[in-house]
Amino acid sequence: MDPRSFPLVIVVGSGGVGKTTLAAALGLASASAGRDTLVMTFDPSQRLKDALGVDAVAAEQETEVPLPAAGRLCASLLDARITFDRLIERYAPDQEARERILRNRFYDNLSGHLAGVLEYMASERLFEVARDGAHERIILDTPPTRQALDFLGAPERIVSFLDSGALRIALKPWFDAGGQLRATSHLGALGRNVEGFFDRMVGLELLRDMAEFFQAFSPLYDGFRERAVEVQRLLRAPGTLFVLVSAPGRQRVADTLFFARRLTEAGYRLGPVVINRVHPAFPAAGSGTSSLDEAAHDGRELLHWLGKRDRESVSALQSLLGGSRPLVEVPLLPDEPTDLESLSALGVMLGERLDDALGS
Repeated sequence: MDPRSFPLVIVVGSGGVGKTTLAAALGLASASAGRDTLVMTFDPSQRLKDALGVDAVAAEQETEVPLPAAGRLCASLLDARITFDRLIERYAPDQEARERILRNRFYDNLSGHLAGVLEYMASERLFEVARDGAHERIILDTPPTRQALDFLGAPERIVSFLDSGALRIALKPWFDAGGQLRATSHLGALGRNVEGFFDRMVGLELLRDMAEFFQAFSPLYDGFRERAVEVQRLLRAPGTLFVLVSAPGRQRVADTLFFARRLTEAGYRLGPVVINRVHPAFPAAGSGTSSLDEAAHDGRELLHWLGKRDRESVSALQSLLGGSRPLVEVPLLPDEPTDLESLSALGVMLGERLDDALGS
């Protein structure tokens, strides 16, 4: 099975394993093979622009990377707030409804900071790009493990919330036209005391903003639910491949196994596990003519130990995965890829090894 046949490749894994570099390398290899390719990231570190040598990538804008190749490569940084604002502009029933939502203070905090909303907006943006069909292939670079799982689970959480009784409660008219709680408006002084209690505990202004937001947002719920269901289908589609990246070392084994299990249990197509930056085997100190002190001084003893450590950890991971998941090793390079030429060479090597593993 040729990995290049997958129109959507999602690169996942824990932090510090080189996901961004490998995603950029795969994008370059795909473009060099003649495919119109888009590399996207919603990792807050925004390292993708540095890896691709793009000086300025505006949020939500696709910047073309100049390539001496038959294909075309674009890079895009995902911005949750811009995506949310654009969805409101596009799907609100009229201008008054749009302004009502965009000016709401609860929306201002919700769209920019609330956990879960950021990940869901990223999935909305991914769905938009995939639906538009402007690129033959999309490669998505994700943030570290836990946040990536939040991203993958965001559409399901949105559907659950929109189908829940909590939303129906939130849509009730809690405040009258004067901004007073309806339940306390007829209680006189007692009602004002009750309002004062709520004001001290959570802030009535916040409650009013929340009620206003849910009322104003109600015409958009059906559309959000439909798109969330479509995103779920996209992530589990036959043409979507997940590439799990890890690094050598026994401390990485548990995290890699955890992520692999979560992905397969959720029904995603998980490809080979990529072990990045594997130290090469190096002769043990004393196997040549140099003394042990000389070997320790010039680093050969350390290199031998690192190579042995990496080989043991890779073998341990392969044993725990069994025959269910092939491993692809990417060697530690003498220099970190920092230009298009070195990234392209890395992408070709990784693509060939993924091809071999998927075909085995």
